Amino acid sequence: MSYLDDPRVLFAAERTLLAWQRTALALMGFGFVIERSGLFLTLAGPSQATALQRGLSLGLGILFLLMGAAVSLFSAHQFRAVLRGLGPAEIPPGYRTHFGVVINVALALLAVALAAHFLLSA
Repeated sequence: MSYLDDPRVLFAAERTLLAWQRTALALMGFGFVIERSGLFLTLAGPSQATALQRGLSLGLGILFLLMGAAVSLFSAHQFRAVLRGLGPAEIPPGYRTHFGVVINVALALLAVALAAHFLLSA
């Protein structure tokens, strides 16, 4: 990928991965808040929320959770592609490059599990 043999290329790729990881977490958090707000309206009083509103908040919340999971998986895939293009001089000896990928995959699995829980408990 780069002909500079400079480890800063790896660190820039890691910063990009972390930025996408924050975006994925924000989407997942927003989905959780949207889904729970519909539940709160239902519990606050039957006259406050209709079934359509509850279904809409459930659907939108799950959509945001799954979008966050997709962003997390896609960013991990992109980072792995960048790693494959780096030369040995660009990766410092003993540097662990796969921790961010593992975290992103774990976040995606947790988001899918939370979305499944919301769907099954609705």
